Amino acid sequence: MTQGAQNYADRPLRDRPLRIGLIAGEASGDVLGASLIQAIALRRPDAEFFGIGGPKMIAAGLKSAYDQEKLAVRGAIEVLKHLPEILKIRRGIISQLAAWKPDVVIGIDAPDFNLPIERRFKRAGVPTVHYVSPTVWAWRRGRAKKIIASVNQLLCLFPFEPGCYKGAAIEPVFVGHPLADEISPQIDRLQQRAALNLPDGAPLITLMPGSRRSELEYHAPIFIETANRVAKEMPEALFIVPLATPATRDYFQAALHQYGDPALQVRILFGHAREALSASDLALVCSGTATLEAALVRCPMVITYKFSASSAWIYKHMRYLPWVGLPNILLGRLLVPELLQDDATPEKLSAELITLWRSPARRTEMVREFDVIHQRLRQDSASRAADAVLSCIHP
Repeated sequence: MTQGAQNYADRPLRDRPLRIGLIAGEASGDVLGASLIQAIALRRPDAEFFGIGGPKMIAAGLKSAYDQEKLAVRGAIEVLKHLPEILKIRRGIISQLAAWKPDVVIGIDAPDFNLPIERRFKRAGVPTVHYVSPTVWAWRRGRAKKIIASVNQLLCLFPFEPGCYKGAAIEPVFVGHPLADEISPQIDRLQQRAALNLPDGAPLITLMPGSRRSELEYHAPIFIETANRVAKEMPEALFIVPLATPATRDYFQAALHQYGDPALQVRILFGHAREALSASDLALVCSGTATLEAALVRCPMVITYKFSASSAWIYKHMRYLPWVGLPNILLGRLLVPELLQDDATPEKLSAELITLWRSPARRTEMVREFDVIHQRLRQDSASRAADAVLSCIHP
């Protein structure tokens, strides 16, 4: 029997509240987990939630055993530096969940961290669910076998993902994306500007350098120097920077003091990323869930990403698709410019933003295609996910 695991197959389930374990390793998983908790609670008011999550999941009712930020490490080489602490947290949450005796264990994204946990509990007779199919369609296809061995159910955000597991022992469920349900198809940019006390007429550009401190270490100087260059061509431009945590806000402010032109007009927001994107004419977005959010609020954008040379080499040789941005992947073509790694320079990024600003036809095309994406993903996903989770629990 693996450490921290017990056999629960014969225990009674209804002599206590329904117990649901959830583990989310980063900010995007926190959003998914919060919606799922709320949907399950509507169906099962007796449900209790325990595991690892961020502020949104905690506000929705999760008791979190660890600080989610400790798991928010990106890049293959960077993860190795934090591996001892990450493994210690994984051992700890397995032990605490086993003592709590959950009726189901749900890993939200973060497959390298969550799949071994799910596999242990599945072997112990506890139903397991992985919420968000790992990107086997983009890189590391060999993970599909590990996923199937680790879970009883797999919930997919995108319509093409279940087909990646055709013929497997599990039948993945396409549930749609909760962001597509939360975000209205009708965006009033002037109203959003008024809500954030932003000027009506000035070009407004949102900068999204990442939700993790480690991402800002690579992106903050580049984003700020890009803004400096754009402002020389667009002197009226106002740059909005929504940041998710006090740590990322403090880091960006320090970088702004070091790299920013004194005349640069920048407003830093604590949170309010969606509102900033909804109000903006353009965005420069770090690749990830933020690119989907920008698309869903119909904000034309440029996508970028940069990390260590060693990590970049590893990902380059394990990737299958020619694009990294979710809007491009969902459309199956390059609609949104992507400038990655060596191409992620202030010179190239500023040139793309300025060109996009001066090309109303390109911005209109982006908005039109973003509308198509929204319609495909708007599926009442939290309800579908909650039903799939509850169907896995032993009666």
